Amino acid sequence: MYAVIEVGAKQYKVKKDDVIDVERQDAQAGKEISLHKVLLAAKEKKVEFGQPYLKDVKVKAVLIEHIRGEKSISYKYRRRKSSHWKKGHRQELSRLKIKEIEIP
Repeated sequence: MYAVIEVGAKQYKVKKDDVIDVERQDAQAGKEISLHKVLLAAKEKKVEFGQPYLKDVKVKAVLIEHIRGEKSISYKYRRRKSSHWKKGHRQELSRLKIKEIEIP
């Protein structure tokens, strides 16, 4: 059994006991959250598609911790102009562990 969920602006294929890093969620570490934006759910050979989301399907997850992603560096250089800039960014993330996928 697996599902494709949407968290933030990204989509993830998840199964039971998967651990995923998603955009930061507004919950405390250790709390259980329910994800309602399920795009696809598959149970054995039965596959259901949402338009855009499935109504009665939920994915329950536990928020393990809040983390920060890897640092990405953006550098722009213009030759012969004495112009350049460098910026760094670290994304705020939440680590989720999938507990179960509820398909009625």
